[in-house]
Amino acid sequence: MSVKHSRMFHLYIDGDAFPNLLKPILVRQINKHKFPSFVFANKKINLGKSPFIEYIIVDAGADEADNKIVEQLQEGDLVITADIPLADRVISKNAHAIDHRGELYTKDNIKQYLAMRNLMESIREMGESTKGPKPFGQKDAEHFANQLNAFLQKKLK
Repeated sequence: MSVKHSRMFHLYIDGDAFPNLLKPILVRQINKHKFPSFVFANKKINLGKSPFIEYIIVDAGADEADNKIVEQLQEGDLVITADIPLADRVISKNAHAIDHRGELYTKDNIKQYLAMRNLMESIREMGESTKGPKPFGQKDAEHFANQLNAFLQKKLK
């Protein structure tokens, strides 16, 4: 009979375009709970000081960071990303994804987000001008902090 050893979940951060307002929030939680965290980006990114954060620089190019994250990701891990196709890949591996504004992507909502993203991309490709997301602000940071805290409370019980 084999015994399945559980490992502490890992946190993966899609570091490109990571909002500065979220850095202290995230580092505080990482240091408090001591979970292994990995920041992937194609340039040097600094979230803050923590012995629990490893920075991984990937080759420049579309989806390089995404591919490395998915490659290392295991069931139950958490990814922080604003990239909806990456979030879809994360969900398909039975892991979790939260975006910078605090949206928790799930099996129930990811396909809807992906469809909307693809629709907007198609509209832009046809030459239409679309509004981008509103500027990232303090309310977004608070929503992110609340969602991350709720996730960690459930996960670390």
